[in-house]
Amino acid sequence: MNYNRVHLEAIGYELPPVVVSTAELEARLAPVYQALKMAPGQLELLTGINERRWWEPGYRLSLGAAAAAKKALAAADMSAADIDVLIYAGVCRENFEPATACAVAHELNINPNAAVFDLSNACLGVLNGIVEIANKIELGQAKAGLVVSAETAREINENVIDRMVRTKSVELFRESVATLTGGSGAVAVLVVSEELSRGKRRKLLGGVTQNAPQYNTLCRWGLQSILPAAVGTVERVLGHNAAGLVQKGVDNATGLVQKGVDLGLRHVMIPFMETHAGEVLKYGVELGNRTWQKFLTKFGWRTDQLDKVICHQVGAGHRDAVLKAIGVPREKEFSTFEYLGNVGTVSLPITAAIAEEREFLQPGDRVGFLGIGSGLNCLMLGLEW
Repeated sequence: MNYNRVHLEAIGYELPPVVVSTAELEARLAPVYQALKMAPGQLELLTGINERRWWEPGYRLSLGAAAAAKKALAAADMSAADIDVLIYAGVCRENFEPATACAVAHELNINPNAAVFDLSNACLGVLNGIVEIANKIELGQAKAGLVVSAETAREINENVIDRMVRTKSVELFRESVATLTGGSGAVAVLVVSEELSRGKRRKLLGGVTQNAPQYNTLCRWGLQSILPAAVGTVERVLGHNAAGLVQKGVDNATGLVQKGVDLGLRHVMIPFMETHAGEVLKYGVELGNRTWQKFLTKFGWRTDQLDKVICHQVGAGHRDAVLKAIGVPREKEFSTFEYLGNVGTVSLPITAAIAEEREFLQPGDRVGFLGIGSGLNCLMLGLEW
């Protein structure tokens, strides 16, 4: 993909009000650490994350996304009436339908002629949204668009902590470390045509994408029936035979179920997140390196000709492994995971916004946005800041 007349005019973001330290999470995990004879501090040691943010309970994601969008529009001195396309690109959304973008559009009082829709691609969503709007601009279908996202980690964090305390399983601890890196936040990227860009800054030059879909089961987040968890709890409390009776009664419609008493457990859904962290890191780095080589070839750049990179924010181990694999020195990268955690689709663009605020990204810098998401998919964009 190549672009000649596309600019990221502004990036707005909204930080949730509740700051949750890793020490607070570990205090709640004290029974797990005691049972497994683990020393406190493991979570921060493994991830490098000191704290993350949570929204207040029940906070609507569309409100966070709209707040970020208003900041982006204000920074560019534009209004919602100027927007030709609005994309909500978060992993988290308010409903299966309608599109969360509709609720954001309502909050903004968006141009009634604008295209309004959701886009989903794990942690790459916002970058994919930028590409979608850039394509529309190059084709003459739009002059300005907003990509918005809001992610929430409170619910999945609390759910997995409850499960860990209940089971005290070392296997679940290993599987859940990645889940506990999650943070919350909202972001909006305003993408405009060259004629609408006031400062002619942050020019999008193009990008490359690569995939490795054979690894689509390595990191999953969704809903599952509460029944397996219920059977597991019965087994731990009453023994294997009792758990077997529960499972048999539900699966084979015997016992009480056969007599017409269906407890409905199979219809009760709970959130789950499952990550094979070691494999995700291994194959993610391989995919990232492959994409990086194509990225350099596309633009005719050498690694030392790139001034700065902004990566998807996972944790210290992931950052260090990626930078080592592609040969980029640590001083060319800006991180926020230490105090924001992994905010999914929000992570990379909010990191770029904060990096600019702190004058890490300077006008004229040659910048790479290095995104990767479950699936596995990788997308890298080149910009002239």
